Amino acid sequence: MPKLLMDRFGRMHDYLRISVTDRCNLRCVYCMPEEGMEFEPDDKLLTFEEITEVVRVLAGLGVRKLRLTGGEPLVRKNLEQLIGMLSRIPGIEDIALTTNGIYFASRAEKLRAVGLTRVNISLDSLRADRFSLITRGGDIKRVLASIEEAYRVGITPIKLNVVLMKGMNDDEIEDFLQMTIDRPIQVRFIEYMPIGHQDEAWKSRYLSLTTVLDRCKEKGWNAVASDAVYGNGPAQNYRIEGALGSFGLIHPISDHFCETCNRLRITADGNVKPCLYWSDEFNVRTYIGDDAAMEDLFFRALDIKPQNHEMAQALLNETQSHTPTLRRMSQIGG
Repeated sequence: MPKLLMDRFGRMHDYLRISVTDRCNLRCVYCMPEEGMEFEPDDKLLTFEEITEVVRVLAGLGVRKLRLTGGEPLVRKNLEQLIGMLSRIPGIEDIALTTNGIYFASRAEKLRAVGLTRVNISLDSLRADRFSLITRGGDIKRVLASIEEAYRVGITPIKLNVVLMKGMNDDEIEDFLQMTIDRPIQVRFIEYMPIGHQDEAWKSRYLSLTTVLDRCKEKGWNAVASDAVYGNGPAQNYRIEGALGSFGLIHPISDHFCETCNRLRITADGNVKPCLYWSDEFNVRTYIGDDAAMEDLFFRALDIKPQNHEMAQALLNETQSHTPTLRRMSQIGG
C-alpha cells in the first residue's frame, strides 16, 4: 500500500497550494503595503520543471488537487505552460487558480484548454470607486469581464472571494448575497486576517462573519446549510432558499477550521509551509531529484503541523506553541 500524507491528527492531505510568484499587479490593503515590498528575483523562484517534479512526487503520496496562487499568478509568464505540465501528471484530478481577475479574461480560454478546472476571483467590492480604493488602483470592469469569460469558456464552479472589512465593504453584504440568488456562483466571505502584520490596526477592520447570516435574516432570506459546493476550501457553505448559487463563510479567527485542514503550501521561493499562520518552513529545492528524500521532507513537515493555528490566542497575546509568520499573504500564497 502506498504511503499517504496523513498527519499525527489523522488529517489526510490531498491538496497542495502552489505560489508561483510573490509579485502582484495590485496592492490590496489587507495583503501588502502600498510600497516598500521587496520581491524575489526570478532566479529564486521554483521553475516550472521543479514545480512539476514536486507535484509528481506528491501525487504518488495521494495529492489529487492543486491550486495555483501568488501574489497574482497571472503575472508569472507562460503560466499556461505550467498548467499543461501539471495536468499530465498521473493522479492529478483538479487544478484551480486564485486570481484578482485583472488579466484573466484575455487568457481564460487558453487556461481552460490546457487543463484549468476551476477559478476563484477576488472581488472585495462591487462599486468601482471602492474597488479601486481597496486594491489601490484596480479596474473593476476587468474583473467583471473575467467572471463573464469564465462562464463563457465553461470554467465552473466560479467562486468570488470577498475579504469582509468593517466600515469598508460590510454595507455590500446584501449586494453580494443577491448575486448568489440570481446566478450559479459562490460568494465566499473571508474574515480579515493579519497575516504577516500582527499589529493593532487590523482590529478596526475585523468583523465576525456571523454578520452575514444576520443580514440574511434581516432581508427575510432563509439561508440553509449546503454541502453541494465542490471544492477543497474551508468554507461553511449555505444556500438561500430558491437561489441559483450559494455563499460560504471562512472564519479563521472566530471559528477556525483546522480540524479538517487537508492542505499544504509551497511558497514561490520553494518553501513548504505546513500551516499558513506559523513561521515553520522546509525548503524543497535541494531535494528535487531525490524522490525518497523529498517524501521524507514532506512527512517531516507534517510531523510538526499543529492541530490548529491558534490565531485567536496569538492575537490576544495568549500562550502560543509556534512563532507567527512574518511573511505577508502575497509572499505565502494564501
